[in-house]
Amino acid sequence: MRHTTFRQLEIFEAIARTGSFTRAADELHLTQPTVSMQMKKLAEYVGVPLIEQIGKKVHLTDAGRALAQASREVFGIMDRFAMVVAECQGLKKGRLRLTAITTASYVAPRLLGDFAQIYPDIEVALTVTNRERVLKNLGENISDLYILGQPPEEIDVVAQPFMENPLYVIAAPDHPLAGESRIPLTRLAKEPWLLREHGSGTRMAIERLFAKHGLEIQPRMELGSSEAIKQAILAGFGISALSHHALALNPPEQFAILDAEGFPIRRQWYAVYPAGREPSIVARAFLDFLLSHGKTYDAPSADLATKA
Repeated sequence: MRHTTFRQLEIFEAIARTGSFTRAADELHLTQPTVSMQMKKLAEYVGVPLIEQIGKKVHLTDAGRALAQASREVFGIMDRFAMVVAECQGLKKGRLRLTAITTASYVAPRLLGDFAQIYPDIEVALTVTNRERVLKNLGENISDLYILGQPPEEIDVVAQPFMENPLYVIAAPDHPLAGESRIPLTRLAKEPWLLREHGSGTRMAIERLFAKHGLEIQPRMELGSSEAIKQAILAGFGISALSHHALALNPPEQFAILDAEGFPIRRQWYAVYPAGREPSIVARAFLDFLLSHGKTYDAPSADLATKA
């Protein structure tokens, strides 16, 4: 391993993360032959196979998975060192890698945009994906921080709430329940529901509320994003419950916010990182920014309540 270069580890980590030689080459602005040649040299230095390619799919061997984890730890150490040097120079430079749950796409870019205004020399990489992938990245220690609506129970993490994220029941404006007051959960349970996939934090919160009252809802349709759910609501397929942040860009009259028993479900956005891992200086700077500025990004929940 003494002859292994930092660049080779960087290329290998990109392949392990993206699952593709082509995507890794594009990300690092290299040609695919260069990537293939460097990976051949790396395997020769290590002495055991790191990657198995079956058709167009790339699979890591046991040694490959161990090296991918080691590479991320090396990069994390170097990132923290670079930030220490920058701090000594009175600067804020470095790289922030953030992974956010899909529904956080309504808030994360705005937060990062304002953070970048304060620290323009910090390079930001944002990945938005479903909860399953976020937890996988968290377990593999890929990003510096993670934004979730519900911290995982199966992984030991530090989770700090920084912004309210209440869920409201949403319907089409001409829905029969629009305008009614204090709609009981027993009535809502009879409605066709549009829900996110199993494992979604939003879905778990909704189902937990109904289960607490001995009720069960059957989804008419499972959809992969809040935008798809909103379109299905307007098409008359049913009702759902969404974060108030998901409605921030929609005209107030486009959806009916139902005055429903047990709603809004009071939730929070959380900044999460693995327990036992000290965040980098730049990650700590962003976490401090979230904790001090998060409340200013809350959507006007009072207005939503008024609309209900």
